[in-house]
Amino acid sequence: MTMAIASQKGGTGKSTTAITLAAGLGRSGKNVLLIDLDSQANASKTLLPQYQSISKEETLFVTIIERKPLVVHKTGIPNVSIVPSHILLSNTDIELTTAKDHREARLKRRLDDIKDDYDYVIIDCPPALSWLTLNGMTAADGVLVVVSPGYFELDSLVQLNKSMGEVREFFNPNLKLLGYLFTMSDPTVNSKTSLKLLRQTYTDDVCTTVIPRNTDIRDANFQKKDVFEYSPKAKSAVAYSRLIKELFDDGKKA
Repeated sequence: MTMAIASQKGGTGKSTTAITLAAGLGRSGKNVLLIDLDSQANASKTLLPQYQSISKEETLFVTIIERKPLVVHKTGIPNVSIVPSHILLSNTDIELTTAKDHREARLKRRLDDIKDDYDYVIIDCPPALSWLTLNGMTAADGVLVVVSPGYFELDSLVQLNKSMGEVREFFNPNLKLLGYLFTMSDPTVNSKTSLKLLRQTYTDDVCTTVIPRNTDIRDANFQKKDVFEYSPKAKSAVAYSRLIKELFDDGKKA
């Protein structure tokens, strides 16, 4: 099972979701590979304490730009490995716009070589509809869309859904929508109204689990830990545990 985690907007909790799902699955005994497609490299910086000393030749850069095999690093989380990102991936669209050889499938081709070594592959896509995101969706079995409260956040789903449709049409006809995950929920009117509109618009495609706004998960990332290690009883940890059950144990989506 290869899952792409996507959001057209930044600051929605997308990378946090990728890290936490990988950590939760790994700690339950599943062998997990996290691929950091986001040039901001937040997942890489959180899971690899030595990240600043890693050269671009040891990152996803060599796969996307130079079409070389994926470079996999072990993390401190049991059963979780990562292919780290690099800031130079921010220039990928310039490179791939002029490329003519399966520019949407550079990740898929190399991932196909190793994905059978893992129970789950989680791809943290960048917060933009770029060639990197298209690579993530082309390589994935399904997409989990992360949505935070706000009008513009909800509005961005229209274009993201259109892009998923185009990926199905041209590159990956079996791509599934795994659901819309509402994050950063709090008691404000904005949050309650946003969740209500999301459920009214997309109904059964919205995950039952809602991720609360919670400082523990930010503190965990700052300490370069996953929330299950940092504060396993935190509201966010409990919510992500429910999400893992909903997505992977119940058999409804993944």
